[in-house]
Amino acid sequence: MASHDNIFATPIAKLGDFTFDERVAEVFPDMIQRSVPGYSNIISAIGMLAERFAKPHSKVFDLGCSLGAATLSMRRHIHQEGCEIIAIDNSAAMVERCRLLVNAYRSETPVQVIEADIRHVDIHDASVVVLNFTLQFLAPADRQTLLEKIYAGLRPGGILILSEKYIFDDERANELLIDLHHDFKRANGYSELEISQKRSAIENVMRPDSIETHKQRFNDIGFSSSEVWFQCFNFGSMFAIK
Repeated sequence: MASHDNIFATPIAKLGDFTFDERVAEVFPDMIQRSVPGYSNIISAIGMLAERFAKPHSKVFDLGCSLGAATLSMRRHIHQEGCEIIAIDNSAAMVERCRLLVNAYRSETPVQVIEADIRHVDIHDASVVVLNFTLQFLAPADRQTLLEKIYAGLRPGGILILSEKYIFDDERANELLIDLHHDFKRANGYSELEISQKRSAIENVMRPDSIETHKQRFNDIGFSSSEVWFQCFNFGSMFAIK
């Protein structure tokens, strides 16, 4: 059973930036389910999309894999000969736990779990690439470069699945969606202190883009098709097809 997330439950005198350290890795399943609306639906559908787009003897990348939820979902759905999943994260604590979870289940689809910076990995011969709530943690200047590298490493007809938190140009709509997200967290048992401290800790490390920004990037890079396939409040997921 997942440990309960109470990292921000008591006042923290010196609140630093949010990091994916050992404490976060320990409670991550609970944290993500109670913090990201629609997370389970997204994970399930990533597996279904991978089943459609994974090709024989190709590679499937889960970039910023954390504990491997998307990786495990894809592995359950992929039945292509010679297809390999490569899961990458730069958090040693996440990678260690991800390997344990991956090794706990047997499958004909091999999975490599690698500790590395996704900006510096070689992406090649890919039929599916997943960025599940990962791009938003990169410096804005690095996002286009990474997406261009993914595009170059995808086979024609390959898919990028990008899940993100969104901001909206309409200020009233943006504030309403933020408020609804906070209501979601309250309904899942987070206190006002937890919501406030988590927001302060994460605002310097997570800088979300608008849906329009994502679509423009995809278009500029050369993806032939892109669309939002899931949205709940200010969280969602998109696909882009080469």
